[in-house]
Amino acid sequence: MPPHDLCRWHRLFGVGVTDLFADTPLLVEVEKELALKSQCVDVAIFEPTVGAAGARPVAPADLPDGLETLRAHNLVTYKSQHEALTPWTLDELIGHYVAYRKLVSPRGGLIPEDAVGLFAVAARFPDALARVVPLRPAGPPGVFDVTWGGRQIRLVVLRDIAVHPRNAAWGLFSADRERLREATRQYQARRPGALALLLELYQAYRLEDPELAYTMEDFLRESREAFLRDLTPEERQAIIDAMDAEEVLRRYSPEDRLKGLAPEDRLVGLTPEEIRRLKDRLDRMH
Repeated sequence: MPPHDLCRWHRLFGVGVTDLFADTPLLVEVEKELALKSQCVDVAIFEPTVGAAGARPVAPADLPDGLETLRAHNLVTYKSQHEALTPWTLDELIGHYVAYRKLVSPRGGLIPEDAVGLFAVAARFPDALARVVPLRPAGPPGVFDVTWGGRQIRLVVLRDIAVHPRNAAWGLFSADRERLREATRQYQARRPGALALLLELYQAYRLEDPELAYTMEDFLRESREAFLRDLTPEERQAIIDAMDAEEVLRRYSPEDRLKGLAPEDRLVGLTPEEIRRLKDRLDRMH
């Protein structure tokens, strides 16, 4: 696959993780620069030096499987379905860890080793890596711990994770069409622009598989349904208030419009002549 297509997947993954942690106390940087000569880690998730006002707390139970062990600083390397997660990948991640720890440490010292968490996220199972190092199951399906270069790395295999609303962000990048479809239904976007991410993800899958039996209309409909399902009552009311009253009424049958109205309320707006004609008609019916 051409290098620019691989860059697209890494960028989309970074955008997805950014949305996952929107409005939390944690900051996310995509392709964070770690040296004077460009050495970028795919994603860095870290606590800001100044607290974020109004941020929602990060509850480990709400995070996708494999991220329960987030620390003050976290480096994430990602491999799409077109790339293998190999021993060299982990060598690079350890190198990023060394550079990052130097970069963020105060003058004259280093932040503690255990302040930095290392994560490797792969769309498919890393067979080459499993042949040279034990992958220790770490609880949920698809989550493993790997010891490499003296450091523990949390490995998440996206095609093997449990299908669950909390894992919807992972499902979007799993390269499994059914998981993608389910993730689209379950994904709870944090920012208004997240729908653009979903659309671009769909286009990326579609370009790679023109026979994908999942239309753009399906994708858009399920994305909108998921968006509407997660609205608060206040947000739903705001959408209704912004709609034209006639447009809203056209969605209901005459019977539905009259439900709950008292008999006298149903006559509001009628002229005396119209009421007399209505009475005559009812008398004839009975």
